[in-house]
Amino acid sequence: MGSRPLRPLLLACTALVAVSAILPAHAQDATTASQDETQLETIVVKGKRVPAGSVADTPLATQTTAEEIRKKEIKDLSDLGNTTEAGIDFIKAKPGRTGGLFIRGLTGARVAVLVDEIPVPFLQTIARNGSSSPTTGINGQPDSFDVDSLGGLDVLRGADSSKVGSGALGGALAARTLEPEDLIGEGRDWGGVAKTGYDSEDKSFSNSVAVAKQVENTSVLFQGSYTRGHETDNQGNADIYGTSRTEPNPMDFVRNNLLFKFRHKLEGGHTVGMTAERYDYTSESNLKTLQSSAFTAGTAATTFRPDAYFGWDDVRRERVSLDYFYDAPSSDTLVQAASLRLYWQQLSKDAGSSGLRNSGAQYLRANEAQEDDFGVIGSMVSEFDTGTLRHQLRLRGNATMFETHQFIAAFPASATVVSQSDAPDVDGVTLGFSIEDQITLGDSGFSITPGIRFDFHDYEPQDSAAYRGNTGYNAFGLPESFSDSKFSPKLLAEYQLNESVGVFAQWAMAYRAPTVDELYGNFTNTLGGYASIGNPNLEAETGNGFEVGAKWNTGDFNGSVTLFHNMYDNFINNVTRVGVSPQPTSLFTYENVQDARISGAEIKARKDFANGFFAEGSLAVAYGEYGDNNTRIRSVAPLKAILGLGYEQETWGTQLTGIFSAAMPDDSVANTYDAPGYGIFNVTGWWEPEAVKGLRIQAGVNNIFDKTYWNAVGVASVNPNSASSGNQPVAFYSEAGTTFKISLTQKF
Repeated sequence: MGSRPLRPLLLACTALVAVSAILPAHAQDATTASQDETQLETIVVKGKRVPAGSVADTPLATQTTAEEIRKKEIKDLSDLGNTTEAGIDFIKAKPGRTGGLFIRGLTGARVAVLVDEIPVPFLQTIARNGSSSPTTGINGQPDSFDVDSLGGLDVLRGADSSKVGSGALGGALAARTLEPEDLIGEGRDWGGVAKTGYDSEDKSFSNSVAVAKQVENTSVLFQGSYTRGHETDNQGNADIYGTSRTEPNPMDFVRNNLLFKFRHKLEGGHTVGMTAERYDYTSESNLKTLQSSAFTAGTAATTFRPDAYFGWDDVRRERVSLDYFYDAPSSDTLVQAASLRLYWQQLSKDAGSSGLRNSGAQYLRANEAQEDDFGVIGSMVSEFDTGTLRHQLRLRGNATMFETHQFIAAFPASATVVSQSDAPDVDGVTLGFSIEDQITLGDSGFSITPGIRFDFHDYEPQDSAAYRGNTGYNAFGLPESFSDSKFSPKLLAEYQLNESVGVFAQWAMAYRAPTVDELYGNFTNTLGGYASIGNPNLEAETGNGFEVGAKWNTGDFNGSVTLFHNMYDNFINNVTRVGVSPQPTSLFTYENVQDARISGAEIKARKDFANGFFAEGSLAVAYGEYGDNNTRIRSVAPLKAILGLGYEQETWGTQLTGIFSAAMPDDSVANTYDAPGYGIFNVTGWWEPEAVKGLRIQAGVNNIFDKTYWNAVGVASVNPNSASSGNQPVAFYSEAGTTFKISLTQKF
């Protein structure tokens, strides 16, 4: 990569390092004479769940703590959407659907995912997704961390890039890994938690342990987890070979995670450290939906032998970061908080299939995609007064240099099927910087927060032997570079009515740069006369988000209500165009063609009663349509509510939860499935025996009445009137029937 994209990266790194360098000077100015002694005392700083300046420091965010994750038996993002967050959905990939995380009706690259505020890459191979290639699809990023390693999980809603940058059109998921202070209780120098459990939904056994130790001002943390399971259950009952199968394909999976943290506290509120983590998921499926026991001499070469055709879908994410944090020891310093991370991150996904044709011929498709990131991300919070106005100035910046690679191995080769890269390798740079100032008018309870973010992206395609071997290289050649930048302003107004109730209103803009695959993908079938090709002339998608709402917390009653209206421009969509020789006749490509609008409401509340009973619930309702033709956006889920009633004492408790969803509105299209509404009930119970301190035994039964139901957005594109390699009967996509979970958690 040339020096041009490196220059802004180096400038940004220099600026962020300079910020961290001046912080000790501010801290030194605030010290007293007694702090000149050479003997240092042990420093104890309590961790903040949502530190000022973090991406979750906004009224549009909701938080789920590690304690809630354990108590709610949340093992993945599907559980999050069925326990605490009615407004999100997570769809697991199956033949015929790519799956993904949905927030306010948007998914894919329109939802950002961060781990410790570091963006997780979005890997995608669009041409290998869908019915034509049901085993080689790569799409998304949310399934690349382990819930057991988290200290919290924050959901940011709405079109707002001021906190996250590119991708936050629908919102963002911000995961925070465990810190030593999450495990070490006050007055102790070590702590830990171990958990083991079983879930009949996928017949999985899981084990995890996390331990932290503090020696004077130094602390370390180790976390590890291991889960082995099988396919996720459904309500299908046709255990047959072929496209009419409704039972899930048999599958074995292994998921494991390792996390290490080192932290050393210095005098003056400074902390330095290192984080290393590795997430790994591997799976193998018996692809019975794509196998055939009935074949003829004419079809033997195109059908697969029963129980001799297998697929896989593997994910690995690794990260090492050098971490710096500053938390001012007193309130009279100019800088109240700051953070800086220098990191390396690698995300790789591998999906494919191999086996035998009924003719006896070998078959292989192995698609792999990878991104390597080298980056820096930092933030700073400064508080000061100007007359009667109190300011909290929040600065954030990030710079990333990345490399992407994709390759698919194919056997046997033919005139149209070869081992190749479907996109060139890409070297790129992303830069971002945001500033916002929360201005509070004296003691009036009113504050206004203007802010703006700048983002810059630069992508440079690289020629390679693997890409020159692409069947479309001669027709399309090496695509052009892509460079773009955007400003995303915001304005937030808040008013604290009293100590318990506050209201807010916000307008913000959002921005999503095109993905590498949308720009540079190239799958060409010369004999078939078509190509799926990227478009390097795409513009970024943009959005305007309007939010009004209220939050309250009276001690025994807390909650929030939000109304929103989001407008989006330049939606990137698939279009069909006519090629110009030597290009194929039909081109499936991408253009900025659609505008969209999504409006809705979200409510979340909990009430605790003096007698031990409690009630809690969340509700989400939204409607979306495309602006050019006013058709409904089918990725927007129908009304959904989660309502729970429980009772708990010091050593035991129980809860009954109902999950209710309206039907997907009829789109008057015969070949799409409008999922019916449903109501299911889950019951859980827990016991913490007094004889064993820190032990918690928990069990639950989900869908206790064995209801057959579907997640509406997960079947929005399923054709109920046909069956094919990428479109099974609707029963295949049904959710699990009655299942149970049991777990034992021991705190040390």
